[in-house]
Amino acid sequence: MMPAPSPVDAYWLDRATALVDWIKVPTQGGAFSFHTPVSIRWFQDGILNVTTTCVDRHAAATPDRVAFFYEGEDETQRQTITYGQLQDHVCRFANSLKALGVAKGDRVVIYMPMIPQAVYAMLACARIGAVHSVVFGGFSAHALHTRIMDCGAKVVITADGGTRGGKVIALKSAVDEAIPETPVQHVVVVRHLGQDIPWTAGRDHDYGDLQKAAAPICDPEPMQAEDPLFILYTSGSTGTPKGVVHTCGGYLVYAAHTMQTVFDPKASDVFWCTADVGWITGHSYIVYGPLSMGTTQVLFEGVPTWPDASRWWQMVDRYGVTIFYTAPTAIRTLMRLGLDPLNTTHRSTLRLLGSVGEPIDPEAWHWYHTHIGGGRCPIMDTWWQTETGGILMAPLDHTHQKPGFAAKALPHIQPVLLDTHGQPTADEGNLCFATSWPGQARTLHGDHARFEKTYFGDFPGFYVSGDGAKRDESGDYRITGRVDDVINVSGHRLSTAEIEAALDDAHGVIESAVVGVPDPLKGQGIYAFVVLASDVMASDALTKDLMDHVRTYISAIAKPDHIQFCDGLPKTRSGKIMRRILRKIAAGESDFGDISTLANPEVVAVLRRTTGV
Repeated sequence: MMPAPSPVDAYWLDRATALVDWIKVPTQGGAFSFHTPVSIRWFQDGILNVTTTCVDRHAAATPDRVAFFYEGEDETQRQTITYGQLQDHVCRFANSLKALGVAKGDRVVIYMPMIPQAVYAMLACARIGAVHSVVFGGFSAHALHTRIMDCGAKVVITADGGTRGGKVIALKSAVDEAIPETPVQHVVVVRHLGQDIPWTAGRDHDYGDLQKAAAPICDPEPMQAEDPLFILYTSGSTGTPKGVVHTCGGYLVYAAHTMQTVFDPKASDVFWCTADVGWITGHSYIVYGPLSMGTTQVLFEGVPTWPDASRWWQMVDRYGVTIFYTAPTAIRTLMRLGLDPLNTTHRSTLRLLGSVGEPIDPEAWHWYHTHIGGGRCPIMDTWWQTETGGILMAPLDHTHQKPGFAAKALPHIQPVLLDTHGQPTADEGNLCFATSWPGQARTLHGDHARFEKTYFGDFPGFYVSGDGAKRDESGDYRITGRVDDVINVSGHRLSTAEIEAALDDAHGVIESAVVGVPDPLKGQGIYAFVVLASDVMASDALTKDLMDHVRTYISAIAKPDHIQFCDGLPKTRSGKIMRRILRKIAAGESDFGDISTLANPEVVAVLRRTTGV
């Protein structure tokens, strides 16, 4: 006779059976160790396919329920997609991928604009057991190439192009530049804009032609709970992006659980998460979480200020949005544009607001609450990460709202604050977690040692988030920002090392150091210190060239806001760049502490005199 599960395991097993359709219902909860060798497993004996929960059960029970109201940046491009239609699209595309030789365990890269086919592609991969890796459509060909190589993708799914703020993004051209000398055998292209694009016969395939030829029925591939569902790349403290691996069972249970616990969608609700599917927010709260609940959603390709700053609010009225989930950066952008864009809309259908990606400052919180929600809508200020799979903290008590606070952890999530020596503190420290949860990432693709070092190395026995936090007398948490060398720009985590690698690759650059600085709009801005070769002169033209180089090498999001040319960087005697000092210089601070141990303390005064802020 098997022993009864622990109360925590019993809780999660109950959640798993209540929220997810299983081929074989699990009897095992969590099995994990946060000590080396780090191992995380949930629902190990369960078998499922995530698309039966996210698609099939709703297509069977409510085939005419709207899954997505889609609107392109050109607002004349509108579609209404039911759950019955979603099932047809997903099954046909799954069969199309099979016809191209894609099988269980193969990796498929998705490089798409925010169009319905991006969702179909993710679900089609899941349907046949292929592992999808979505790359944000704003990333460059170089960034796409590195991710294709790291995961070993054999197929890339893309579009002829996308639009953002009235500008065309040439996605297919970027793919053509990215895939030489990679394992890619096939490229599937959605004719989204009708652009004239280069075409390689035998390698490139028209999405529409594949769909027409494919059968509308595709049996879901049985997957072990711990089989990988997707790889999503996030920035790290080295120049190489980290391929975070999430698995089928635990991730889906947690996405569904947090969707229900935090947002509690009803059949009458219309949910709109404004994220891109290239980020984890889009995975968890556009695709897997809401679809598991059978939620009706808005899917939007454009930006909030195009063609004017009332676009989002017009769409809220048009589709009757009731739950709205966005990033503080967007809120601050719209706040700066004043109240006139709101005057032509009423937004009376809204009942719940959400914030994600970075801490929301009190000023933006109050504007969001007062002017967007009419003072009647609670704000779910959520804290979580790519690696957590879903929300870990949110103010579930709607009567207990504190601007700037993510409030308390969700049930059975155990945060702790640790000082630099790994000792618990009462009110401020490194935000860590003492136990696992089903949605936690299992590893980094191809590099479990890096996974252990990055997330468990500093404080063995704890998951280390990399964020600092404060806890008040009520036990509510306020996130204070990153404590490592990752910059959070507009809710997007960017590696300083990756930006430095791009700068160092440019002609004439000897060395660079990148730090984050406070930015009233983006949360953090990017400030770069650059040492030039002796025969290269600093100039405005060179500044522009370097910024453009970073844009091409990584993405426009990673472009420095300011570049300061200098003759040297503050270093320890072992050669380590003291970014702590550079952050203070860039922010205009003057208290650097003891700098006598630097190999070149005199450089600090020089940098202060020449700083550009």
